[in-house]
Amino acid sequence: MSEVKEESILNILGNEILPGTSTTINFNIAKLYTSTKVEIPIIIERSKKQGPTVLITAGIHGDEINGVEVVRQIISKKINKPARGTIICIPVLNVFGFLSMNRFFPDGRDLNRVFPGTKNGSLASRFAYQFITEILPVADFCLDFHTGGSSRFNAPHIRVDPKNERLVALAKVFNAPFTLLSKNLEGSYRATCAKKGKDILLFEGGKSQNSSKEIAREGVQGTMRILKYLDMLHSQFEAPIQESKNIIIQKSTWVRAKCSGLLHIKVPISKYVEKGEVLATITDPYGKMRHVVKANNIGYIINVNEAPIVYQGDAIFHITKELVDE
Repeated sequence: MSEVKEESILNILGNEILPGTSTTINFNIAKLYTSTKVEIPIIIERSKKQGPTVLITAGIHGDEINGVEVVRQIISKKINKPARGTIICIPVLNVFGFLSMNRFFPDGRDLNRVFPGTKNGSLASRFAYQFITEILPVADFCLDFHTGGSSRFNAPHIRVDPKNERLVALAKVFNAPFTLLSKNLEGSYRATCAKKGKDILLFEGGKSQNSSKEIAREGVQGTMRILKYLDMLHSQFEAPIQESKNIIIQKSTWVRAKCSGLLHIKVPISKYVEKGEVLATITDPYGKMRHVVKANNIGYIINVNEAPIVYQGDAIFHITKELVDE
């Protein structure tokens, strides 16, 4: 047996993973009140051929099931077995939130607002610190999967910082229906990756506490295109060709409810609408009031509030305002 070169051994959480191996490491983050350990499974697949390390995550917000489903399918279909390099999959980062179908950590904090975390801070902050310190350093490229919060359904899209031309190009490789150019939010996983020089694509699609086959398919197929681009997709798979054009969004605007009542959506997600087109109606429960919601401008609908009732001022539709010409 030939000796394995030290630089080819992956060191993560005190474990040494050799090339050509498959393993699952349990990331022990805390305990429940009952002293039961809370562990996060980290699924690692390594090729014998050297190559980049791709870190695929979901469930930063525990109620975002669609992202979890994307990573689950990547593992289940064995797309995570690379032709070269290493693929690390973490389907559920926020196990606490996943168990209770809640966005937050038990300390009430949004994990995606406390990165890079602190060693002696709150539970969410400590977890973020461990993740950034122990796991992120081994990654060369990251994919993070999210959904819309509350009842808001996101059209499938990639979010990238417009100043990072390399990521904008990678978003085109992923080729989701939309790419939204947006600044990194302070305290987010994406912003921390940027500060540490780690390339990351953030995928948004669907809504919380909901699973959509169409959204999951977009996430899985986009991942396959990225792996193909990195020469990591196993030869048994064919990277899907996206039939529709990737639309790059420069700016967008919200349409808000002008009155409270029952919401009746009239248009589907991703539809291109004209200015003045009817998008929805808002009625009262008594059959006396009917308010028509119209588009303020032309554009694509990239987010729809699917809540059955709304209050005055609630965001109902997110519509693109400026697109990038190619």
